[in-house]
Amino acid sequence: MDYFDITPQGMQWLHDELERCKQQRPALIKRLSAAAALGDRSENTEYTESKRDLRHLESRMRYMDKQTRYGQVVTVKDDGVVALGKTVCLLFDGDDDDDVETYQVVGPAEAEMADNNLTSVSPLGSALMGLKAGDTATVQAPAGEYQVTVKSVTLTPQAKVADA
Repeated sequence: MDYFDITPQGMQWLHDELERCKQQRPALIKRLSAAAALGDRSENTEYTESKRDLRHLESRMRYMDKQTRYGQVVTVKDDGVVALGKTVCLLFDGDDDDDVETYQVVGPAEAEMADNNLTSVSPLGSALMGLKAGDTATVQAPAGEYQVTVKSVTLTPQAKVADA
């Protein structure tokens, strides 16, 4: 597997989620053991569901462990350039000046960790990378192209900052 970039917040979220799963595991094992003790497993719905839930949890733990091992935490610089770990305010072409949308630029593994995350490999995210406030980008999306203007670029709160 190739290494991928991830923000400090994303890596922390993965570690926290992995720890939550580890804490749930003993209860699921206990539930599975209790269901197995009920007898005939071929018609034991509780056993089947408990086994499925434990397998799902262990699969999720393996996935998150892999993500934490292959994720390279990016060092975020306060340089006003759109990059991972930054918060961008955008004005889409045709919107009112007060209709600004805010996103956090993140790596692909973090896309679903929060509603306002914008992955750097999406059509919008890749078009914005490297731009500064005031720059306009043309986004090539599957539904057609559109323009977006960067209103501001700031550090995402709690981002690990390097000397600029």
